[in-house]
Amino acid sequence: MTALHRALTDPGLRPLPERVSLLLRELDAPPRLAAHLRAVHDVAAGLVDWVRERHPSLGVDGEAVLFGAATHDVGKTVHPSELSGPGGEHEPAGYALLREHGVEDRLARFARTHASWGDPDIGIEDLLVSLADNVWKAKRLPELEQHVVDMLAAASGEPKWQVFMDLDDVCDRLAAGADRRLAFQSAYPAA
Repeated sequence: MTALHRALTDPGLRPLPERVSLLLRELDAPPRLAAHLRAVHDVAAGLVDWVRERHPSLGVDGEAVLFGAATHDVGKTVHPSELSGPGGEHEPAGYALLREHGVEDRLARFARTHASWGDPDIGIEDLLVSLADNVWKAKRLPELEQHVVDMLAAASGEPKWQVFMDLDDVCDRLAAGADRRLAFQSAYPAA
C-alpha cells in the first residue's frame, strides 16, 4: 500500500469525492497534499452542513464547495515547492490542470479563487472553500469571516451580529479538531 493510497483512504477524515481521488492517483500527487486536501474537505463538509441548516434559503452549491475544497491546491502537483513554502503559482496551474482533465469551470475555479477571497466577484461557495482552507488548522481571518457574515446576513435578513456569533461558534467547533488534522497531514511525506 502506497503512502498516497493511505492518505486517501485512512479513516478519521471524510473521504474525498471519488472523482478527486482518481485524479490525485492519476497525477501521482504527493501524499501530504492528498492528506491536506482531505483535511480541508472535512472542514468544508462541516461548513456546508451548517450553512444548509442555518441558511437554507441561500441555496449553497454544496457539491461545488466540497469539490473545491478537495482540489483547491491540486496545482501543487505542478509546483511541489509550494507544499512546504510560500507561493501562488499553484493557483492558476491548478485551475489549468483541472480544466485539462475535463473538470468544468464551476468546479475548477476554486483552484484559482481560494486565496482571492477579497475579490468583489467572489461568491459564497468560494468564501466557504477559503474559510475551510484556514479553519482546518485553526487559523482565523477576521476579514474573510466578515465577508462570509456579510453575505449570509444579506441573504437571510438576519442581523449581522447574530450571523457573526453563529459563524464564530461553528468555526470554533471546527477549529477544535485542528491538532488531529495537522497530525494526519504531517503523517504523510511531502514527496
